Amino acid sequence: MTGGTRVVAHAVRRLEIAVDGQFEEFRQRYEQAVPSFDPGHFGALDPDRTDWATIRRITDQQAPHGFLLYWRGEADLMMRLAGHARRCTVYLMGNHTIAERMYRHNAGVMLYAPLRTTIYETHDDRLWFSVDQPSTRFSSFDDPQIADVGMELDGKLAGLFTVLGLVVPAELTR
Repeated sequence: MTGGTRVVAHAVRRLEIAVDGQFEEFRQRYEQAVPSFDPGHFGALDPDRTDWATIRRITDQQAPHGFLLYWRGEADLMMRLAGHARRCTVYLMGNHTIAERMYRHNAGVMLYAPLRTTIYETHDDRLWFSVDQPSTRFSSFDDPQIADVGMELDGKLAGLFTVLGLVVPAELTR
């Protein structure tokens, strides 16, 4: 195909869950439950010396609740310079072995994998954890195999919420 454009309109559910406790305490709990991705655990990552089964095994060991943190950004650092005192940390959280099961059908899924999450304070001093519901993102690819993995991610997200002591929205358990 030469040229062309696809426009895909789709509905997304953003899940915003109120968090009891202090910002730093919850952030530490989250980062313990979802450890940072460390490529050093995977050796040379040379396709001639490392097979995918080994990657899956190591990932399962490294991600006790199914997810790893690939990136963390302190959004509030720059915003403080503009006079805003509210805290906000943004993350990319996911699992490359799960993402691969969608990638094999459409590499475009990487627009939404890993998942973007935030921990943030509002002006009324409430603490929130926010993430888009995975199944609503991945169903937009109109592929039942990708949609099934999105639903699986909903369940993994529900499990993570339980570990973190958060209310599990009904939308994640349907």
